[in-house]
Amino acid sequence: MSPEFFAVTAVIIAAMAFDYTNGFHDAANAIATSISTRALTPRVALAMAAVGNFIGAHLGADVAKTVGDGLVKLELGVPSLGIVFAGVLGAVTWNLITWWFGLPSSSSHALFGGLVGATMVAGSSLGSVQWHTIIEKVLIPMVASPIVGLMLGFLVMVAIMWIFRRGNPGRLNRGFRVAQTISAAAMSVGHGIQDAAKTMGIVVLALYTGGFQDSSTHIPWWVYITTATMLAAGTYSGGWRIIRTLGRKIIDLGPAEGFAAETVASSVLFFNAYVLHAPISTTHTITSAIMGVGATKRLNAVRWNVAGNIVIAWITTFPAAGLIACLLYFLFRPVFS
Repeated sequence: MSPEFFAVTAVIIAAMAFDYTNGFHDAANAIATSISTRALTPRVALAMAAVGNFIGAHLGADVAKTVGDGLVKLELGVPSLGIVFAGVLGAVTWNLITWWFGLPSSSSHALFGGLVGATMVAGSSLGSVQWHTIIEKVLIPMVASPIVGLMLGFLVMVAIMWIFRRGNPGRLNRGFRVAQTISAAAMSVGHGIQDAAKTMGIVVLALYTGGFQDSSTHIPWWVYITTATMLAAGTYSGGWRIIRTLGRKIIDLGPAEGFAAETVASSVLFFNAYVLHAPISTTHTITSAIMGVGATKRLNAVRWNVAGNIVIAWITTFPAAGLIACLLYFLFRPVFS
């Protein structure tokens, strides 16, 4: 077994571990609202989310190329693979920490922070951070997507309340529970497009850096299948701690609110994937949409103390995962020398 083969295999295994934790950590993104409103039973919702993730993973090539080729530039060879390995493990570690506390932090920003942190500490001889892409594709969307989700969630819910202001509440609830099946499915596909693509980008980066393919953007067919399968499996296992936070602790949602939040979030995910090619956080998007929808009841209907804890997790994710990746890089550097 050559050193390059060993190093690439280690990175791919770490990437699949991240993909799995991403699935159960972010399962709440797609189906927490549908479960909390009883539009779907938990296992049916998770199964639908897993299928949607699998389908979406095959549609996210543009996002994968941004992650694999645009965030960091690494020299070819085994030492650079140590950077990728540490970065991915940093993201996995942060995912597990935030999952334990039930905080819906961004797996995407954990991955980006891990890559950036490991690359910076490794030094310019091995790689460099593409700060223009980080700012354009990561930092700006990181700030903009929650604001857009919050505002659109509020506006869409106001529109629904006005359009159906004379409707029968019982009949409307039944109708919106059915509609939530569609909006939750769209959210699941959008999550697959965004989050599976990020893992695909890491695998492609490892294959290119290790010398196993000449292109830094080509995605082999087996990468689609493997990544999609791991994300779907992680999603089906369910991250119940975070599902409870999103579905119940921020605000008590009804079927109409759940439909509005999921519709807004999935629209933002699709727009960023296909128009901007930006790898945005599904967690930030759905959480902010839920807050915006909830604010239409009254401002104190949203449990802002819970929302504040979530925002703190958002802010700390990028640097925290980066710091963990720095420590892991020094730990594993001898293995990849």
